[in-house]
Amino acid sequence: MSPWRHLTRGLRALADRPAADRDIADEVQHYVDQAAAAHRARGLSPDDARRAALLEIGNSTTVRQDVRAYGWENIVGAFLTDLRYAVRQLRSKPAFTAATVLTLALGVGSTVAIFSAVNGILFTALPYPHPERIATIRERASDGSTSPGTFGMYRGLVDASRTFESIAVLTGWQPTMTGPDQPERLEGQRVSASYFRVLGVSPAHGRDFEAADDRRNGPNVVVLGDALWRRRFGSDRAIVGKPITLDDASYVVLGVMPATFDNVLAPAAELWAPLQYDMSQGRAWGHHLTTIGRLLPAVTMARATEDVNRVGHDVLREQHPVTYDPNTGFAALPLRDDLTEGVSGTLFAIMGAVLLVLLIACVNVTNLLLARGVQRRGEFAVRAALGAGRGRLVRQLLTESLLLAAIGGAAGMGVATLGVRTLTALSPAGLQRAGGIHLDATVFAFALGITTLIGLAFGVTPALQAARGDPQRSIGQSSRRTAGAYGRTRAALVVAEVALALMLLVSSGLLLRSLQRLFAVPAGFDASHLLTMQVQETGRRYGPDTARYRFFAQALDAVRRVPGVTAAAITSQLPLSGDRDEYGADFEATPTRPAAKYPVYRYAVSPGYLELMHIPLRSGRLLDEHDRADAPLAGLISESMARLRFGSESPIGQRMRVGGASDAPPFTVVGVVGDIKQTSLAMSQSEAVYTTTDQWRWVDNVMSVVVKTRNDDATLASAVREAIWSVDKDQPVVRVATMDDLLAASAAERRFALILFEAFAVAALALAAAGIYGVLAGSVAERTREIGVRAALGASRSTILALILRQGLMLTGIGVAIGLVGAVAATRAIAAMLFGVSRLDPLTYLSVIALLVGVSVVACWAPAWRAARVDPAVTLRAE
Repeated sequence: MSPWRHLTRGLRALADRPAADRDIADEVQHYVDQAAAAHRARGLSPDDARRAALLEIGNSTTVRQDVRAYGWENIVGAFLTDLRYAVRQLRSKPAFTAATVLTLALGVGSTVAIFSAVNGILFTALPYPHPERIATIRERASDGSTSPGTFGMYRGLVDASRTFESIAVLTGWQPTMTGPDQPERLEGQRVSASYFRVLGVSPAHGRDFEAADDRRNGPNVVVLGDALWRRRFGSDRAIVGKPITLDDASYVVLGVMPATFDNVLAPAAELWAPLQYDMSQGRAWGHHLTTIGRLLPAVTMARATEDVNRVGHDVLREQHPVTYDPNTGFAALPLRDDLTEGVSGTLFAIMGAVLLVLLIACVNVTNLLLARGVQRRGEFAVRAALGAGRGRLVRQLLTESLLLAAIGGAAGMGVATLGVRTLTALSPAGLQRAGGIHLDATVFAFALGITTLIGLAFGVTPALQAARGDPQRSIGQSSRRTAGAYGRTRAALVVAEVALALMLLVSSGLLLRSLQRLFAVPAGFDASHLLTMQVQETGRRYGPDTARYRFFAQALDAVRRVPGVTAAAITSQLPLSGDRDEYGADFEATPTRPAAKYPVYRYAVSPGYLELMHIPLRSGRLLDEHDRADAPLAGLISESMARLRFGSESPIGQRMRVGGASDAPPFTVVGVVGDIKQTSLAMSQSEAVYTTTDQWRWVDNVMSVVVKTRNDDATLASAVREAIWSVDKDQPVVRVATMDDLLAASAAERRFALILFEAFAVAALALAAAGIYGVLAGSVAERTREIGVRAALGASRSTILALILRQGLMLTGIGVAIGLVGAVAATRAIAAMLFGVSRLDPLTYLSVIALLVGVSVVACWAPAWRAARVDPAVTLRAE
């Protein structure tokens, strides 16, 4: 038979079974007729010929069955029969089906959602041609720490490297676009001309940067992102070649990037301009540039690292030995790994947590199937006695398990969709490649694979248990009498659930304690009723410092007049806002201490800022209105700086220079103030220097306004912004937030991990409680006769109650003991996320154990109470 006829015959058999049976009957009859004709040709009579043909073929019914069993459609038909029977079985027990599907949906859905995040952030290739060839180039100190590159390093690599096809450098840029609408501060990048070539992308309209654009004092040109082009210019292609106004200067638009361009190095960037550095500038050796390169084909990262170290040794150390001493090393690493280095540990820890939830869900479903197997034991025995082989029973039960897994997996995809949205909403700002979190073909394939594996995994144990029994002994026995063999298996599964739940609860508890400790760390200031916003001065009219100072002074006066504002001040950088303005502070020699230089945070503030922030004065005085530009230079230092430099001596009256200029006039220390947390509550570095904005050598073009309000901070934001614009409507006001919001955002990554771990821990606890309840409820049902006999022989209700409670708590105790060992090992994955708490914190472990025992008692109570109320007379009569 040809393959096509074989296929069509099978499809016909599946679609119209009666017609297929008639075809088989016709084929058998045709064979009989042909055989009879052959016998007649040999001289037999018609009756003898037909008799001989029938004897040759044998039983026609058996023949038809044999023909029907031949072919692929028989396998499919048997599967469909099993599937229809499985559907009927699941429909007959809606409570069991609903519990199983919901448990699976929770386990599969949460796993798929987290996998989508891990896959999108860590494993999905960067959206560029040959992304494996794009590398980040970093400097490496002798202690293993890395730092961004310099323009000098970039030029040295361009001139001498042998492993890179092209190299580029970039830095942040925040220009202000002005026009008839409100001023808008944009996120952008200053890049070398080769930037887009390293990434392997080109503008959709217009042209890329050329070498002539990227030179000192070169032309003002810009490339726009697609979103900015559509939002501000209405998708007008004619904008290419025309000027736009940025920072009060005219820039010609060279091109527009395609809508599909994903700028992973700065996802918020909407426009790009040439860097325009050269080696004659002092900033050419400043560590503030990111360096990337595209490797030549077949070049490995190891070989590229050897190459950049050769360039560093032969070229850079000779050109600038101060920056590149013999201990400085260099490394090339994949761009994807560099981008995700800070989040990979957290994501893998969360993935481990969700896999624990999936395991608990599978254990719970297996327990449900075992309990269902108890009820169906008689059915299996009858089917076995009627001729069903063990393989046939196993196949039927595996079909039911796969059907349950498929339904649970489909429901889980709905949970996963909701989970992905939740992950995106909860993910901390700045999470690298957060845009890659979505459900795609890879995630669907993962969901299909995990659903199939779960269906096979949790279906095997009940199937083998069902097929193992002896039908002769099982027929006629009640499920209560034949369920004993299941007890140990189900008890072991409950122990596993408790152990896994304890591991999750301990991890969640440690993170919660860590976050509590983190927020208990003094920030060094009072964040209540403080509204903050950042003002960026732009425009050529503010080139002189006097004009810039006048703008900020007038804006501050306007803000102070806003109703509801009790005080206002400005500062060059704001704590916990992402600002990081560090300088070197040179302290002059004293009779007891030599001259020395220390890295410090530099704050240029208006008088009254420290009082507004409630930063305490430790000694000396604060800065005030008398510290004007024409007055002697006065500065404050933080108490950690005073302790580091002067120990127990008084720093008042000591002199220092800030900023590295040896010819700059020194500041006199007039006071010591309390330490504040600048970058993070978890960071200990607090050395700081404060000066007034009048006395600093220049006026910063970006300042933060801090406003003390009477009531609701956020409601005044619009009024304060309008007050600033009343001085100059073209100056952007951005990053509006309360100080409390900034405080909370500083721990966003830890809070993100905590929320997820808490959610998984609660799910694990609920599933473990359900497992304990299910096993004890089944045990009570199975031991009803025994309990009735005990009661008839005089056992009190309290004795029976204690018996059942002891059984449940024993399972919990064994699970806790195993879980403690697992928790000690598992918490290593979250050690980096802990603050002020050991991963072996005894209070956390004891609290989790108490919680598990309490939940177990609650889960045990209902079955135990039911057992204690068993009527012995009714039970014995039933038996």
